[in-house]
Amino acid sequence: IAEINCETDFVARNDDFRSFAETVAERVLEETPEDLDELKSLSYDGDATIEDELVALTGRIGEKLTIRRFDVLESADGRIISYVHPGSKLGVLVEVHGDGEVEEAGRDVAMQVAALEPIAITRGEVPEEVKEEEREVAREAAVNEGKPEHVIDNIVEGKLERFFEDHVLMEQAFVKDSSVSVKEMLDKAGLSVKRFVRYALGD
Repeated sequence: IAEINCETDFVARNDDFRSFAETVAERVLEETPEDLDELKSLSYDGDATIEDELVALTGRIGEKLTIRRFDVLESADGRIISYVHPGSKLGVLVEVHGDGEVEEAGRDVAMQVAALEPIAITRGEVPEEVKEEEREVAREAAVNEGKPEHVIDNIVEGKLERFFEDHVLMEQAFVKDSSVSVKEMLDKAGLSVKRFVRYALGD
């Protein structure tokens, strides 16, 4: 997955720009460069590098174009499922493992990630500093509301639980059936998710 930026929607629909973006993504997949500098040094067409074509295309189109970031997911024993939202301003890659309906369930998970922006797969992957920040915000709100001191800890932990339900993929309500969590849906399908990458324009 790669993010290539331009300044207007008009250019985003330009055939030359779209062709450049597709070629960059293909080169990322073929060469798995370590960073943007290495990516830009890769061959684009003949003797021209990706950086050369980026400069030339910027001149032809008349807008500033940038290659902002990229990621590569590879899996020896799983499947990589992709989802690109119409308009190409939001894209997701998900690594799915298991023997169930990988394509359908994997796409459902990718669309879930696109729609609800989870920050981690499980609560154990949520950084401690994020948890502490949420606790502090909840504690401050409870104090400001005049809640008794002896119930504040329970209020804080309750709000942290709701934070996990909103922001942890496995604990989110499944968007296609809110009566079950994503984990319950995947368990029923015989699948698990190992990693995901979500790119949204402007993130």
